[in-house]
Amino acid sequence: MNLAIRDIRHNLGRFVLTTVGIGLLLMTVMGMGGIYRGLIREATLLVDEIGADLWLVQGGTRGPFAEISRLPANLEDRARAVPGVAGARRFVSHTLQREHLGRPLRMVVQGLAWPLDRGGWIPLVGGHPLRQAHFEMIADVSLGLPLGERIRLGKDVYEVVGLTKGMVGTGGDGLCFFTVSDAEAIQFDLPGESVRLERQARRARAGSQDPARAQPALLDRAAGPSGAIPALAPPQISAVLITLKPGADSSAVAATFARWPDITVYSTQQQMDLLVGGMVDKARRQLGLFRALLIIISTIIMALIIYTLTLDKVHDIAMLKLMGARNGVIIGLILQQALLIGILGYALAWWLGRFAFPRFPRLVVIEPQDLLSLAAIVIGISVLASLLGIWKAMRVEPNKVLS
Repeated sequence: MNLAIRDIRHNLGRFVLTTVGIGLLLMTVMGMGGIYRGLIREATLLVDEIGADLWLVQGGTRGPFAEISRLPANLEDRARAVPGVAGARRFVSHTLQREHLGRPLRMVVQGLAWPLDRGGWIPLVGGHPLRQAHFEMIADVSLGLPLGERIRLGKDVYEVVGLTKGMVGTGGDGLCFFTVSDAEAIQFDLPGESVRLERQARRARAGSQDPARAQPALLDRAAGPSGAIPALAPPQISAVLITLKPGADSSAVAATFARWPDITVYSTQQQMDLLVGGMVDKARRQLGLFRALLIIISTIIMALIIYTLTLDKVHDIAMLKLMGARNGVIIGLILQQALLIGILGYALAWWLGRFAFPRFPRLVVIEPQDLLSLAAIVIGISVLASLLGIWKAMRVEPNKVLS
């Protein structure tokens, strides 16, 4: 009979508890790697799915996902005139939090360039894309809004006509898709009293200027809606998405846009790199540090347990040496036990993770290469953990059996 298996049966309770503890630690290590990959997947999901070749954002900014980007809506028409451009779409993105049915509801609002973009590219699990220019929305299932649900945002009520799954923002909040006009109405909605006070303030400022004294009609214009004052109208969109013609040189088109002083142009890959290098970088480093600490802790725990098991076998090891057993037999006994703890702990971590990770509030992505690399790490720490026990076993003298 294998000596390692026989000794495990003799100390079954301690072996099982050690394996379970190591399995939970390894599941945490596995989960942290999956959370990191999930962060990257969530950060780049929308950029990847939306299918744009170039992103035009406010000059000097990094784009709507990294910071505030504001552009005039007529940039869409200017962009269509550039050679090589097949289409241009307006893009609006902002985050809001409201109270709905007595619970907080935080969502990322995305504006679709109706009628060119009705959300047909969005992977739906229920309902249909947008069919009307107003008052319809597509929501991610993580928001808990069923089909047909009606929710008030700003001064209007919107109905959920489509459901998607796994479409979340960089912060893990579910995405909601509206037409651009509805997204703008939600973003720039102000209480009626705020609008009235702003109009009165504009009228007061205009009244202090000489042109207003000479032309009283300007006072009425200043006190009217902001949309009636083109020079004072706020920027309306976050970005313009460019689709190139087949065979068009993306570098040449990007160089043309780069000469426009009011915008900054990024390729889709550059936009993804900005997201990963900016918003995800600190989280990646923090998760990596905790992962390394847990691996070190797992190694120390396994080493202490193997050392304790070796101390319990000092009399047996001395007997084996007295009977003429080779050192390789004793080393194999301790090394096999350490490997069994590591392998069984890894299997337990993988099995528990299959049930636990899908229930995490953030996306956890476990890739096959992550499993293989962690398996190699487990074998390595099992071997390292056995060294302390092997060192103790090699110091046991055969005459110890007589004491």
